Amino acid sequence: MWLPEDFTEYMRQMLGAEEYARFVASLEEQSPVSIRYNSLKWMKERRGECVPWCRPGFYLESRPTFTFDPVFHAGGYYVQEASSMYLDFLLRKYVCGRPVVALDLCAAPGGKSTLAIDALPEGSLLVANEVVRQRANVLAENMTKWGNPHVIVTHNHAADFQALGTVFDVIVCDAPCSGEGMFRKDEQAVKEWSVSNVDICCRRQREIVGDIWQCLKPGGLLVYSTCTFNMKEDEENVLWIAEELGAEILPCCAEKDWNIAGCFMAGRDMDVCHFFPHRNVGEGFFISILRKPEDAEVFLPQKKSGKRKERKKQQLQSVPKELKEWVKGAYSLNFMSEGDKFTAFPACHSVLLDAIRDSLTVLYYGVTLASVKGKTLQPSHSLAMSTLLNRDAFPSVELTLEQAIAYLRTEAVVLPADIEHGFVIVTYHDIPLGFVKNLGSRANNLYPQEWRIRSGYLPENIVCV
Repeated sequence: MWLPEDFTEYMRQMLGAEEYARFVASLEEQSPVSIRYNSLKWMKERRGECVPWCRPGFYLESRPTFTFDPVFHAGGYYVQEASSMYLDFLLRKYVCGRPVVALDLCAAPGGKSTLAIDALPEGSLLVANEVVRQRANVLAENMTKWGNPHVIVTHNHAADFQALGTVFDVIVCDAPCSGEGMFRKDEQAVKEWSVSNVDICCRRQREIVGDIWQCLKPGGLLVYSTCTFNMKEDEENVLWIAEELGAEILPCCAEKDWNIAGCFMAGRDMDVCHFFPHRNVGEGFFISILRKPEDAEVFLPQKKSGKRKERKKQQLQSVPKELKEWVKGAYSLNFMSEGDKFTAFPACHSVLLDAIRDSLTVLYYGVTLASVKGKTLQPSHSLAMSTLLNRDAFPSVELTLEQAIAYLRTEAVVLPADIEHGFVIVTYHDIPLGFVKNLGSRANNLYPQEWRIRSGYLPENIVCV
């Protein structure tokens, strides 16, 4: 693999000649494949070697055809690079006990967000944010499929969150970087690398962290990570957060047999984690965790509009009662309407949801239950994906692999003659894929057109997880 001369020289000095040779050789090897199961949806017996720092994570012996695996589309698992799963270990170690409010600031496409909402204490709220609109739409799709209702997806800059004041117990900042850790998987990242781009990324990373810092509560945790190797974007930025913002660098606590590298900065003993493809079964990654001082200043949120709150109260009263039968635990939810759509959201976090909707651009939250189609309430795909779905509220039909792929292509699906008319859940391996409307003579496919499988190619022997 061709590597930029400046990068080669830098990495040789950082690692030493012998280890650098092993590093370069690893870039010619095939990237490992790893997934992380959604334990609330997919209870299949796990196959393959476990990712040592992430209990739900597993390596696969070969790469299956994820595009044609219905369980993948149903949110049964997430395809995620193993090194980045170390976030699971840190969150479970440092965030335990009571529910928290967390922010994944640079969240698309959603790997760390789906991981975080699983790793955080039950009842926690996660705000998953992405500044680029197209990527934010992908994030919303993946969070919808994952199915946890304790999630809000936003599309904002870091500075926009200052309107909320000091609200987050945990902030995850997987900062945009020069992408050195992805060289093996992405040739374009190699071509775009330059010393000047590293400098630009470093400055942007500090700006992002500086903008979001006041939103972190005193004593709160900041997880700072990148998918790059150089110390300018990694150790030097962690040191900047500690010295300029007053944060305490906490131990990353890696087990010795995991072979994770530590700090490379001369004269510093920071407890941080570097993942390298020649040391670990994964791609390049850097991660650290810091704590904000307990005596840090608290910033108050901007005042809300009273008219906005009154309008929301009226909306609450207009939600059809039958919707509460479509979900489990309706007593713990607030039901809302907006236009022709109805949503449900955990009542314990509704005050913060109001503040976020008043101040930020929100793309998705909780679970979208239904929309009005003529005189009919049509259940949404979000409801089919949600772990709140009451399966007993609708008849269901199990599909074969071929039928499931046809459904995911938004093609017609033939139902058994004895299935009652109306809205029906279609499943694969007993996991909901979505809804159809059974009219007797035919069944209307209600899978979202924008999410459909577009590939016309269908492998003869489909390999699924």
